[in-house]
Amino acid sequence: MPTNFEALAPEIIIEEVDDGGRVANALFRLRYGSDAPDFPFHVIAFWNDNGSRVPLCYIHFTAQGDALLGGGACVDNRVLRRLPEDLRDRIRMAGGLYKYSLAWSVQHFAARFSAIFGYCGDVLAERTDLAVGFEKTEYPRLLVYFTRALDAVEQRMLIERANAVGPF
Repeated sequence: MPTNFEALAPEIIIEEVDDGGRVANALFRLRYGSDAPDFPFHVIAFWNDNGSRVPLCYIHFTAQGDALLGGGACVDNRVLRRLPEDLRDRIRMAGGLYKYSLAWSVQHFAARFSAIFGYCGDVLAERTDLAVGFEKTEYPRLLVYFTRALDAVEQRMLIERANAVGPF
């Protein structure tokens, strides 16, 4: 999953943001019809538009012990259409904004969590998750990325806990 996170800089900046729920509310409402979660963790890819930071992609993560549950991802296609053509081309070459942001998130959180889970009901998003390195579990829609070597018992325990949450 090595990704060059400078490939889209300085126009695209990805950050973990404390008040991400507030920052990404309009984007989240557009996709899901409700406010973004107001609890950690929030990852946002911003378009640096001449010094003005415009949210382009949002991913929410929730801590569950030694695991991280990722869901609520969305990309603002309206803003994407406003980007300069050369930047849109570079985003496509990077695999898309969601893939770029998800790969950044995995790298960013890997030291803090043994596993990162995704709950995915969208075929295109699942394809992207798998391309980043997530693996399918025996549970439909539940994907996992183990950030370090774990024995089978620990992997099973983390998978069962994540599955017990249901959609996240």
